[in-house]
Amino acid sequence: MSIVIGVDPAHRSASALHLAAMLARSTGTDLIVAAVVPPAWPSTAGGADAEWRGYTRDNADGALDYAAAVLGESIAAEYLLHEAPSARRGLVELAEQREASMIVVGSAVDGQPGRIALGSASDTLLHASPVPVAIAPRGYRTEAGSRVSRVTAAYRGTGASTPLVLGAAGVAAAAGADLRVASFAVVPRDSGTSGAGLDADQAIADTWAADVEKHAASLVRQVTELEGAPGVTGVAVGRGESWEAAIADIGWEPDEVLVVGSSTLGPIARVFLGSHAAKILRHSPVPVVVVPHGLAER
Repeated sequence: MSIVIGVDPAHRSASALHLAAMLARSTGTDLIVAAVVPPAWPSTAGGADAEWRGYTRDNADGALDYAAAVLGESIAAEYLLHEAPSARRGLVELAEQREASMIVVGSAVDGQPGRIALGSASDTLLHASPVPVAIAPRGYRTEAGSRVSRVTAAYRGTGASTPLVLGAAGVAAAAGADLRVASFAVVPRDSGTSGAGLDADQAIADTWAADVEKHAASLVRQVTELEGAPGVTGVAVGRGESWEAAIADIGWEPDEVLVVGSSTLGPIARVFLGSHAAKILRHSPVPVVVVPHGLAER
């Protein structure tokens, strides 16, 4: 197994590289660092196409050289150019060809520092990937030799989230990290609505949070009974007047990752974000791993 990381030939960024290195180091997995370039036109297209092809390949080679400099020799990595009509298709092709366990990408260059912003390539990737997609916040950095310290699984309080939590437990165990289960209640002061799957006032949100903690505690017991189970740090319910406040409310470790599931309404074997998962992703202060619904069940 391997982890595929996509580097953008047009924009050199170390964020996804730092995340991929931490994931690979934690799980003992090799990296495939790929720059996707457009396929060549037939030679009859003329010199203009040859010049453009040379330009794009030079940029891609530069991006791969930059990636090698960032990663250094501490991580086993293969660097390659891959021809495909789009970055999305190229990364999915590589993941399928190499039987990769994950695809890692960075945030859009115009995103807010410290937060995740989807660009056109990463957004379409989330609709097509057959494997989990890990996204690094813009400007994300880790210390040398860092490993995943904790895996937090976003729990909606329904049975549909159970496979995701159990899958996240397996990821945490493989990475030698702790597991935490978390839900979020958003109750704006002036609207009487809350997030995490329901619209309600503060009193109803309190009741919902108590139910979530009870149900999640049962899940935690299932996790602790698994062979080779990871350490479990408990259940956290974040509350706030906005998604940003609710997510920040539970506190985060520097080398933590958040795991969210795709929508049950999306394609069974592909990633597709539901509305709440999209809000969590946008406001997460740590990297997010989005897992296809069908894969989480398996």
